[in-house]
Amino acid sequence: MAEKQSVTGLTEDEAREFHTIFVQSMTAFFGVVIIAHILAWLWRPWL
Repeated sequence: MAEKQSVTGLTEDEAREFHTIFVQSMTAFFGVVIIAHILAWLWRPWL
């Protein structure tokens, strides 16, 4: 029996793998953003 496919055409396993990679990438991006804001604040406080 073939696996069910979602609207995106991904199987459940593929969707889980994509979600894991997406969450890790987003976490890394926000980590860089937070560090950039801290460095900018140390350079020129805006409040």
